[in-house]
Amino acid sequence: MTFRCLDVGSTWTKGVVVSADGAVLGVAQHRTTPPEVLDGIAAVTAALPAASTVLACSSAGGGLRLAVVGQERLVSAEAGYRVALSAGAKVVHVSSGPLDPAAVRALRAAAPDVVLLVGGTDGGDEKVLLHNASGLARARLAVPIVLAGNAAARPAALSALAGRRVIAAANVLPDVGELAPEPARAAIREVFLRHVIGGKGLSRGPRLRRLVRAVTPDAVLSGVSRLAGVLAAREDRPGAVLVVDVGGATTDVYSAVSTVESTVESEEHAVALPPDRRTVEGDLGMRVSAPGVVAEARVERLIDPGHLAAEAARRHEHVDLVPSTQDEHEVDLALAGLAVVLAVRRHLRMVDGRLGPRGAGVLVLSGGVFRHATDLTDLEAGLRRHLGPVLRDAEVLVDRQGLLGPAGLLTQAGHPDTADAVLGAHFIV
Repeated sequence: MTFRCLDVGSTWTKGVVVSADGAVLGVAQHRTTPPEVLDGIAAVTAALPAASTVLACSSAGGGLRLAVVGQERLVSAEAGYRVALSAGAKVVHVSSGPLDPAAVRALRAAAPDVVLLVGGTDGGDEKVLLHNASGLARARLAVPIVLAGNAAARPAALSALAGRRVIAAANVLPDVGELAPEPARAAIREVFLRHVIGGKGLSRGPRLRRLVRAVTPDAVLSGVSRLAGVLAAREDRPGAVLVVDVGGATTDVYSAVSTVESTVESEEHAVALPPDRRTVEGDLGMRVSAPGVVAEARVERLIDPGHLAAEAARRHEHVDLVPSTQDEHEVDLALAGLAVVLAVRRHLRMVDGRLGPRGAGVLVLSGGVFRHATDLTDLEAGLRRHLGPVLRDAEVLVDRQGLLGPAGLLTQAGHPDTADAVLGAHFIV
């Protein structure tokens, strides 16, 4: 059996064909072609060998913007937010407590693609959840709602939301301190595929919706989690898996700690962290967001004032710039290294600095700037210097063929052995 794994991104459509034993049989990419992205998919498919099974994910149209509406920040709202960390979504708004007109205006201004409505443990308080359900029903916010709060209040909440697009899921917080993210994560994925992919003008027919079965960040997160499991079986590769994907506009950070003994929560939080997490930094990137990288790097004293500012401004103004000289390649690599440091620091703050007791066992760098680099010695030294103990024992690798997403697709489609073979062949040295 062979698998063609496709990733339809906002800028590039990528494809890879793998065999059941993990061998990579072909890799191709083509610029994404809105308003008919199937044209780009066809171009990639034509450049690849035939395959018996096709799997596809997408983040085209800007990915998934998620707002969380919860009961109180340190319990329900935080539980919802932490579910979003594992759902491939970018959290653009979090509110807690009863929605009032000002809160509804703030929610609307955030322009989410989906609202995650949570509140109360099962059999606990119902008032805030039902109040917020009624408030969302009255609000002029025409986006789908994932209802994942108190199970006892679910029928009344669904009644209040009658006429709205609602997907009900099991409570994200069934009991105090007990986080159950998977049902809500599956519901968020369903919303993306049914409403977001279909509603952003990416294709004229229903074929794209039938083809795409996963959200790209969610697929990558599944691949990262799978890689953590593969590496956990090797005693010489302890620690968590940390992945940083640097793009033109954003930098995504993924971590998987499900294979290390990290269960103790700090006293500051009543909700456990999900074992696999993703954060996205919309102001850190190689092109449109390059000035943000330089500005924050200067604040954090990673670079001297004025350093890289002109080059960052140039890349912001010319987002299609392709490096053609050694100097341009070196500037791109310097910007990418700074983006990695800044994004990982933010990610660690979001997950309370917990990557397990041993820090990262593996750091995987993803993105064209790393794939095309011939020497990462200086960059790796800089990362270790600025990130300190987090990378103390970590091996630094590059996802040169973009295989974490395909591994996640294979895992989600019920082919974990093939996913393990792909990851083992390309990430274990």
